[in-house]
Amino acid sequence: MSLTTASSMKTLLDDDDRAMLRELLSDRVAFDEPLAPYTSWKIGGPADAFAQLERENELAAVLTHCVRRRLPWFVLGSGSNLLVGDGGIRGIVLRLGGDFARVEVRASEEGVRVVAGASASMAAITARAASAGAVGIGSLAGIPGTLGGSLRMNAGTDREMGDFIRDVRVQSPSRPAPHSVDVRYFYRRTNLARDAVVVGAELAFARGDAQAVREEMQARLVRRKQTQPIALPNAGSCFRNPEGEKAARLIEAVGAKGWREGDAEVSPLHANFINNLGAASACDVATLLARVRRAVYERFGIGLELEVHLVGVFVDREWDGGHGRVA
Repeated sequence: MSLTTASSMKTLLDDDDRAMLRELLSDRVAFDEPLAPYTSWKIGGPADAFAQLERENELAAVLTHCVRRRLPWFVLGSGSNLLVGDGGIRGIVLRLGGDFARVEVRASEEGVRVVAGASASMAAITARAASAGAVGIGSLAGIPGTLGGSLRMNAGTDREMGDFIRDVRVQSPSRPAPHSVDVRYFYRRTNLARDAVVVGAELAFARGDAQAVREEMQARLVRRKQTQPIALPNAGSCFRNPEGEKAARLIEAVGAKGWREGDAEVSPLHANFINNLGAASACDVATLLARVRRAVYERFGIGLELEVHLVGVFVDREWDGGHGRVA
């Protein structure tokens, strides 16, 4: 292991940090916690601290502590659309639950309103909204994530999150109390500040026939299952679609379907997915991503942009895989 890698593996927490987190969260905080079980790729090294927060005052307390101690922090939702390095994440990883998972659906003659917390699953939101007749909710069906992550990346298909969002509430280190913010939406991104933690949002839909809405959404889900490798661990689409093109078509055109690095494989079913066949490392996936990007650029002159986010410490293949943490 290089000196640089060894340094990046050292925990940033001291005994006072651990004591503060234990006092605030009791058994809802774990130290040196492997993150692989919390990601859809089933890949990821340990977090210095893994804190499960259930209330807004807990989030405010942790953010304030991180600012005072200059500790890095990262919000981990459902772990989709994310590649965590084999060296893990330094600082505090935050996972929202409890009050942040609430979902409330209100149907009236004017339409359907959904008020939800950031950790509410998109599956729960779309199912309940469809039952209320929310027109357009099918375009958000099948998104494998939470409201917070889906909002931040403006997820969707023919319509996107930004088409339906009416209010966004966040907390941040500089303003820990929950407050509303204006958000601009772009293709697979927003202008949300990096240190803004989405804690909830309100969505609005026109109201139609509930049975018709449910049937349309179910048809979309069936098509998704037929064309995407949902049986294997993956993070969904790896690359954004270039303007006027489809990333999957470009990747398939260079013959990349079935390419492997270790146990990471470009899906034979959908070329824009990379599957974990069982024991893939973050290094395997990152190497395969780079290989695919290079092949597409050399063939078409198009630089594919990542849709998945890479976070944490990435280490070379000679590393022991996290079985022995550097003190």
